[in-house]
Amino acid sequence: QEQLVESGGGLVQAGGSLRLSCAASGFSFSFNAIGWYRQAPGKQRELVAGISTGGDTNYVDSVKGRFTISRDNAKNTVYLQMNSLKPEDTAVYYCNTNPPLRINFKAYWGQGTQVTVSS
Repeated sequence: QEQLVESGGGLVQAGGSLRLSCAASGFSFSFNAIGWYRQAPGKQRELVAGISTGGDTNYVDSVKGRFTISRDNAKNTVYLQMNSLKPEDTAVYYCNTNPPLRINFKAYWGQGTQVTVSS
């Protein structure tokens, strides 16, 4: 059974840093493009960072230069290093394949990890 488990979130002051981790089980990250997504209260979930199977990365403009996505295929884990955090980065952060996993024809998401940035 495929499973995604995100961790590393927390409460941090503006300008601070956090490192998120995402461990997968039941399938291999190495064969998939992976993304970090976030959903702020009252907003749609958005893709903020992506990494291809070859290691190419891309970011939404709002996080460019501040966030770094990386992957460790041997550990089946993906990371998101977040620096210079801003209050508008406050959201629940999820990792997933890109496009997102579908299990029994339904999109699957892990529980996410809450990131709260205080001003």
